[in-house]
Amino acid sequence: MATVLTTPRETTIPDPPLARFLFSDARMAPVWAVVRVYVGWQFLAAGWEKLTGAGWVGADAGKSMAGFAAGAIKAAGAAHPSVTPYYAWFLQHFVVPAPAAWGYAITFGELLVGLGLIVGLFTGVAAFFAGLMNVNYLLAGTLGTMAVNPPLFVLATGLVLAWKVAGLIGLDYFALRLIGVPGAPGKLLRRPTSTAKARARASAV
Repeated sequence: MATVLTTPRETTIPDPPLARFLFSDARMAPVWAVVRVYVGWQFLAAGWEKLTGAGWVGADAGKSMAGFAAGAIKAAGAAHPSVTPYYAWFLQHFVVPAPAAWGYAITFGELLVGLGLIVGLFTGVAAFFAGLMNVNYLLAGTLGTMAVNPPLFVLATGLVLAWKVAGLIGLDYFALRLIGVPGAPGKLLRRPTSTAKARARASAV
């Protein structure tokens, strides 16, 4: 009876050299550190402006958020809409009923994202939420001061792709080694191997 030889099917597609260099090479860490701090500062400044200004938190919480949502909903019904109907529906049914809660969430979200990116702690997570907030601003037809939101979204996406090296010049250098990443726990979460357990039992005797 003939034996059929099979080779295991490839389950992953290797990254091209340019992608590996841009997003996984430690030599790119200084470049991504500059990008990270720039994006972080933009978010920190925006969050601080909301925290110390009027209409977002405190006694007037929700007023600015309500005006923001109302303007976007109105833009969706214009002759040349800059806001899509589905995003206007989201604002109408989820944001308009609770503008104060969204005001607090956006204010402190921007502050936390800004701080996380500046110090380089959990850079990939912080950059993801930076991009998420940016895309919401863009969907609401807001380009931001000096049209900064589109480039911030692009830069945040780059930081998400480069999460392994973007925080090396930052607290991720220590955090990722201690905590690890999904599927590869760090020193604090790693279970001891059988050899390590045997050594521990032997030393206890």
